[in-house]
Amino acid sequence: MQMTATQQAGSVMLPDSTYDEVVNKFSKDVKEILCYQEDGRLLISKTHRFRPEVNSIIARLKRLNMPYQCHYVDLSVISKAYESIGTKGASIAKTDMQRAARGLFDKAFGMRASDIHIRVSTLTKTSVHFRVHGDLELVEEHPSDWGVQLCTTIYQSMADVSDATFEQLSRQDARIAARSKIPEGLDGIRIATTPQVDGVVMVLRLLYNDTVESFDLSLLGYLDRQQAAIELMKRRPTGVNIIAGPTGSGKSTTLQRTLGALIKESHGRKHVITVEDPPEYPIPGAVQTPVTNADTEEERSRAFQTAIKACMRLDPDVIMIGEIRDTPSARLAIQASMTGHQVWTTLHANSALAIIDRLTDLGVSIESLTDHTIITGLICQRLVKLLCPHCKVKLIETMERYTESQRRRVAAVVPDIELVYVTGTGCTHCRNSGSIDRTVVAETITTDPRMMSFIRNRDRIGAMNYWKQEQSGKTMLGHAIELVLSGRIDPFAAEDIVGPLNMEEIEADNRIDQHELKANFGEDISRGH
Repeated sequence: MQMTATQQAGSVMLPDSTYDEVVNKFSKDVKEILCYQEDGRLLISKTHRFRPEVNSIIARLKRLNMPYQCHYVDLSVISKAYESIGTKGASIAKTDMQRAARGLFDKAFGMRASDIHIRVSTLTKTSVHFRVHGDLELVEEHPSDWGVQLCTTIYQSMADVSDATFEQLSRQDARIAARSKIPEGLDGIRIATTPQVDGVVMVLRLLYNDTVESFDLSLLGYLDRQQAAIELMKRRPTGVNIIAGPTGSGKSTTLQRTLGALIKESHGRKHVITVEDPPEYPIPGAVQTPVTNADTEEERSRAFQTAIKACMRLDPDVIMIGEIRDTPSARLAIQASMTGHQVWTTLHANSALAIIDRLTDLGVSIESLTDHTIITGLICQRLVKLLCPHCKVKLIETMERYTESQRRRVAAVVPDIELVYVTGTGCTHCRNSGSIDRTVVAETITTDPRMMSFIRNRDRIGAMNYWKQEQSGKTMLGHAIELVLSGRIDPFAAEDIVGPLNMEEIEADNRIDQHELKANFGEDISRGH
């Protein structure tokens, strides 16, 4: 009978079937933390070396007189070892939990979900939600243990940019990029975890790759005048252009399309380097550099700063910084623009002009922020749901659904109520949701000396009026109203994103008093006061 090299090295000659019998008796939990290989190496997770299961396996090998040499390694090494030996030892790639995870990914992809939320409560249950068109939908419920196993498997066995182990009591980030582990049509899945009072929450962001089909910003929802403003930002050889908005507002998609267009239009003559933590969407023609995962926010911040500094030494024409996350990265972005680079980045802010306030909070000097050659472009965007064209209904036909104050707000900004449509009851085209996708509402500001003089003098109202009147600026609210007039979005769904439709009218004299609140939102606002 043919013997393996490992068996020949042992004190007792064992047939191949003995190795298979030993390995096949390993439980799924054991296979997560160790791997016994045919060359005699016993790969053991460094963080689980004292687990009783490990001692039990070693005792069994001794009892069977099988050779072994212990090697203490990261869990990722164990995962790769199982993948390399194929069906021997029931490869981790084929575990029940990985199949469950892949099933969730496929289901979310089919529903065009932007995120998967896995909420594990050790006291009650695991609930799985998908975010579809901005709304969370409960899709599955399972026992608590199932959720813990699922999160552990996703983090330790499927992620390829992560820490070695999944720690329920720590905040961790990771990414799944291997094509074999995600649906075709995704570039990757970004993972973020955090502990909660009675368990853990894992949020997975699905990164779709269909955004590279076109660099046309109008397909995202940008108006012609807004695209023209962004074109001007692209033509300026130096300066920082900042895209702001809340989490999940499409900032990365806009950034990817803008840089992709810049590279294409320059026929590859522009050297574009990105610094991302981690890289999200592919940008053809750009050099995308990842920031390695770190154990703490301080380490991550230092790694991000180091990457930006290194980037500036690589002869770039354009630098993209994935996010201004703290004071050092804000100052480095400004420094990069002052040393002759065009810089693109993102930031969390509520409006285009609020970007200046946010950078001030981060410690950037007002002198730098009000130099139009340093800060060259301010963009802010959010996403609103598009009405399903097959089942949307006219507001005039469903007036009984809405309160008097709601109808008044729409009437204040819409010249003809016949133009307004609202969400219908749903149909097969929209999976009975009433919406088919989301579109951008945005505001874009290209800076000039006069604009910056208003900001330097703390004259926000003057800056806003100058932008609207002299630069034909349109706020996110104004953009949303245009979409309402075109019958493409529900006015009341838009209010959830951009605020009351008549807010500009209310704020015309820069104050809001109790009478105005009652007139526009109803008597119930004064209850309890």
